[in-house]
Order: sequence, then structure tokens, then C-alpha cells
Amino acid sequence: MVFIFSPWLSSLRHQVVDLSAPLYWVSDLPERAGEWADNRLMSRAKLIHENQALRSENLVLAQKLQLNAALEAENFRLRQLLNASDSVEARVLIGEIIGVAPDPQVHKVLINRGSDNGVYVGQAVLDAFGLMGQVVEVGKYQSVALLITDTSHALPVQVNRNGVRLVADGIGDLDTLVLRHVANTVDIEVGDLLVSSGLGLVFPAGYPVAQVTEVLVDPGQAFARVKARPKAQMNRSRHILFVFEDNKGLE
Repeated sequence: MVFIFSPWLSSLRHQVVDLSAPLYWVSDLPERAGEWADNRLMSRAKLIHENQALRSENLVLAQKLQLNAALEAENFRLRQLLNASDSVEARVLIGEIIGVAPDPQVHKVLINRGSDNGVYVGQAVLDAFGLMGQVVEVGKYQSVALLITDTSHALPVQVNRNGVRLVADGIGDLDTLVLRHVANTVDIEVGDLLVSSGLGLVFPAGYPVAQVTEVLVDPGQAFARVKARPKAQMNRSRHILFVFEDNKGLE
């Protein structure tokens, strides 16, 4: 076969190519459509996979963020506790509350320190903010403390402003202490700080106990109605301090 190339045939060949181009495009359309569909499916599957991966990563990051927030809060509480120990002249031991009494009417906590650590019955327990209670049971590795808010607990206190001595009783409310037999003439005001008086030789003197929140004087009654809010965070503190007397506990 002989191919003849002539200038006058050039324009004809161009026209033939231009006319046949749509035919090539149409014949290739099914394959293009298949590729487009495959790409769409692959893109959708990839997006779903990436979305699931991002969701999982987001959950992990959220969990880590919560853990970091909890650790930061715990570190802050420990710093407060250590600062409180600096202000306590007696020897102290840090402990951790690991359990609470199952009966909501009984305000006792279980602490991870016992006789092996020098803990003894009657020992004062406080958190970074104030007096919490005293040890009532001691095991080898653990001990039980009775909170000052328990109905069976009474604590000798004094008004820090003027030295007036009173007794603060627990009523089974973690947020409330009551001061009984307060004469109407006693100088006590809302906002007064109550500290341990040291009477009875149970608690060391001078530790913050509560702040007066209510003073109601009824002329028809012999005694005023006085309530106070504990300084210690009874239902929130996790770490506590055991206070040692000079002749007991740690050597």
C-alpha cells in the first residue's frame, strides 16, 4: 500500500481527526464512567475510614484531656495539703482516703495508713483547709477516722476573734455543725472562725474547724441557735494529714 502525502490532503486529514474525536470519546465513556465510580467509591470509603479514625482519635484525646485535668486538680490539692503541713508545727503524715462508710448516717472514712505508719486511736486528721476528724480504729495498714460532722461527735472549739469557748456538735450533715447551749449574750457573729480549743486533750489547739453561718437570737429562748460550716472539705478531700503528738506515733 502506498501512502501519498500531499499538502492539499492535510486539511482533509485534520477534519477527519476532528470528526472522529467524539467517537473515540464516546467509545471510552464506559471506561471513564467506571473509573469515576471506582474513584467515588474509594473516596467515600476512604472518607468513612478517616472519619472513624478521627472519631477514635478524638475520643482518646478527650480521655487524655480529662485525665490530665484530673491529675492537674489532684496536684493542686496536694500542693495545698503540703502548704498546710508547713503551717502545722507538729509532725504530720500524709494519707489517702480509700473508702467511706456504706451507711450515709455514719460519717467515717477508711484511710490507707495504719499502725505500721505510727497511726494511733484518737489521732487528729485534717485536710488542707481544716480539721476533719479523729482516728477511732487502727489496723496494721489501714485506719478509720470519725468525721466531726457525725452525730456522735462533739468538738471543743473557741471563737478565734475573742476566745469564747463552745462545743461544736455534728448532726449528720457534712456541711453543718451546730453550737449548742450558746447563751443569747455570747459575743458570736456570722463569719466568725471557730478553731479547736485543745480542751479535753483530744485535738491540738488552734486548728481551723468551721465558720459561723447562722446566729439566731430569740428573746423567748435561753439559748441562741448557732450553725457553722466546716472548713474541711468533708466530701471532696481525698488526701489528708495525720497530726502526731510529741509523745505518740512516729519516732
